[in-house]
Amino acid sequence: MTINQWPKHQRPRERLIRDGAGALSDAELLAIFLRVGVRGIDAVQLGQHAMQHFGSLQRLFGATLLEFSAINGMGPAKFAQLQAVMELARRAMLEELRHPTTLGSPQAVKQYLRLLFNGRTFESFYVLFLDVKNRLVDVKELFRGTLTHTSVYPREVVKEALARNAASIMLAHNHPSGTEDPSEADLRLTRSLVQALALVDIRILDHFVVAGQHVHSFAEHGQL
Repeated sequence: MTINQWPKHQRPRERLIRDGAGALSDAELLAIFLRVGVRGIDAVQLGQHAMQHFGSLQRLFGATLLEFSAINGMGPAKFAQLQAVMELARRAMLEELRHPTTLGSPQAVKQYLRLLFNGRTFESFYVLFLDVKNRLVDVKELFRGTLTHTSVYPREVVKEALARNAASIMLAHNHPSGTEDPSEADLRLTRSLVQALALVDIRILDHFVVAGQHVHSFAEHGQL
């Protein structure tokens, strides 16, 4: 039986419209995204199979094309659609961060960083640049490394901050294979950056370490 043969009140799309997206399971939401199943299974069953295969939405969203295509019925077209949805979500969160009042909410910043780093298998170092009114001016990836290491150069951070006339910045990097707890090297780097930026009167408001859905804030832990 295809989804179109289900009683109308049970179909995922109709339930979403009637009850809201939060009322649907992960597999049902995926079914709306997938639209159709493959021979022998409907879209909801295909969504359930995808969830069982990857184990979590985070792993599904972070899958490579090769990993994604390992599931029958999931190919390049659906992979591209999913990546487009993820990028739209990131851009929507970035629009929210540009609102004058949003940066007062660490949770909004953390949610954006979860989306930003989702699925990355290498370490990446980002800087969020803010003006004198703590409004977001720009976000830029400054350094990229390996699975376990990224080289960060304070001089480059200072140069990029001055180029944007930033009054303050936030730092963020990920730990693809570890926990969100900062390493001793992370702590030393942060102290070096605080000192270097203080020479040009630029403050570091926070440094975030992202590991999956977990985000560590240096400011919240008194590490700045």
